Amino acid sequence: MSRLRDRDARHDVFFKKARDQGFAARSVFKLEDLDKKLGLLRPGGRVLDLGCRPGSWLQYAAQRVGTSGRLVGIDRLPMPADIPGARIVIADLYDTADDILVGDLGAFDVVLSDMAPDTTGIRSADQARSAALVEEALARAERLLAPGGAFVAKVFQSPEVEIIRKRMEKLFAVVRLVKPEASRKISTELYLAGTGFARAKADEAAGR
Repeated sequence: MSRLRDRDARHDVFFKKARDQGFAARSVFKLEDLDKKLGLLRPGGRVLDLGCRPGSWLQYAAQRVGTSGRLVGIDRLPMPADIPGARIVIADLYDTADDILVGDLGAFDVVLSDMAPDTTGIRSADQARSAALVEEALARAERLLAPGGAFVAKVFQSPEVEIIRKRMEKLFAVVRLVKPEASRKISTELYLAGTGFARAKADEAAGR
């Protein structure tokens, strides 16, 4: 049954739609949904995409920020194709300094993370790994977001989600937990989203 479900998933409506529109993956429609709900991306925006392979989120972001925007992505593996206008860092996020990501931009307006852990099949272990990735992504956002910026990260449902959400409430004006329409019904993934980043709150939370 699992093979049949995998085969059907690869050929669902979002897979076909992504292929027809030239996007690298069906996950583009998760970001599109989040963007419509939250107003994440604007012309001229500076966007950081953590775990950017295969590139569909950068493709979508490029359309939204336009030629005046700036895009940076990082992934452990090389991209299957170039993303025009995007600077790609091939590295492990845990081993990458902030200044390599931000470059000459000063800060980002949006930090995105669709990162998922290498799964073990052990639910508690996979949940913990997912939460750890979100915590790392949030730490980067806390240091690299411009005032008023936004943060979105994928996370597996777990008790840790509420802990992370409460931490985000200290940093953002609005925090939401969203499951996009394009997420598969059987998936335990959710997206934590924060908008209206407050630098003063971040400095206070960090004891600065």
